[in-house]
Amino acid sequence: MLSRRLAWDQPPNRLAAALAARRAAGLPVIDLTEANPTRAGLAPPADELRAALAVADAHLYAPDPRGLPAARAAVAAYYAGRGDAVDPGRLHLCAGTSDGYAWLCKLLADPGDEILVPAPSYPLLPLLAELEGVRLAPYPLAWREGHGWRLDREALAAAIGPRARAVVVVSPHNPTGAVLGGPERVWLDALCARRGLALIVDEVFLDYPGDGAPDPLPSVAGADGETLTFVLSGLSKVEALPQVKLSWLACGGPAPARARAQGALELIADAYLSVGTPVQLAAPALLALRRAAQARIRARLRENEAWLRPACAGLGAGRLLPREAGWYALLECWTGEDEEEWCLARLDGDGLLLHPGYFFDFPRRGSLALSLLVPPPEFRAGVTRLLRHLA
Repeated sequence: MLSRRLAWDQPPNRLAAALAARRAAGLPVIDLTEANPTRAGLAPPADELRAALAVADAHLYAPDPRGLPAARAAVAAYYAGRGDAVDPGRLHLCAGTSDGYAWLCKLLADPGDEILVPAPSYPLLPLLAELEGVRLAPYPLAWREGHGWRLDREALAAAIGPRARAVVVVSPHNPTGAVLGGPERVWLDALCARRGLALIVDEVFLDYPGDGAPDPLPSVAGADGETLTFVLSGLSKVEALPQVKLSWLACGGPAPARARAQGALELIADAYLSVGTPVQLAAPALLALRRAAQARIRARLRENEAWLRPACAGLGAGRLLPREAGWYALLECWTGEDEEEWCLARLDGDGLLLHPGYFFDFPRRGSLALSLLVPPPEFRAGVTRLLRHLA
């Protein structure tokens, strides 16, 4: 009786099953994958959050499919504080970036059409695409020594098939931390315009540059290029509030195409009206808390990374890759063993939970994504155990 969108009865993978068994047995786990800021002690204090959410008129319901004007103005003010001019009239509010992706699939693609996505990448996109009946066509990010992770332009152009409808770029990328550079952005905009594709830019990690990166990192929101463009972001990463469901889409591109797309987005949003009234009313107060929240996260990232760099120096069977932006450190390991077996052994023998590279579709085996949000004592204890196996 269930649809064929997904294989609904998929069993948990071996690593998830082993983790569940270990926790059920009461055995300790050091989770080096923890990227939930509320569990890492980095969310705004509870009293500040309660005060921000104590809004008048929360009992009233007057929905606006684009989002309440005051909430959209608060998002535009957030961009202005970064030096980016975004018209509130180009913003559409949704409950989360997953909602945003789902709306864009509905807007841009028919069932069976393709959307190009980067590889490696976070594994949420395939699930969202399957739920929308859309196919994903991967294009590679390539590691270039001295330059980091960059678009493989020839491979991306070659991946565009007859049913392609959009290209997704995640900048800063999760988990590699790659940032879309100016020349890449110009080239990609021209390519999409030439091939009749929309451009979707996921900027949720934009406020977390690495050492040596521009601060603030430039946003695509508010910029008008040659092709229809949608920028995704939200409070989950901007303010370490994944539990307060407020995200947005910023629309750009040629005026006629943008106006038509925004009208269609309004129709889609009106069918769901996913954003709660109280969080929209609280948006100005919530976004006012972002600087303190971001300062806490940045301090955590710097502290863990500053300890990690010398700890990884001179590894015999691995190396730490530079971090351009984002919340993750990438560690390459050359153990010669199967990734899943190696991570299972670390969980069983050391109590370490690690994400193997295949989880993100890395092109070569032996990559580990370590969350830099983990509290420093736990991070150091876990990484110290890990590095013993790479010495």
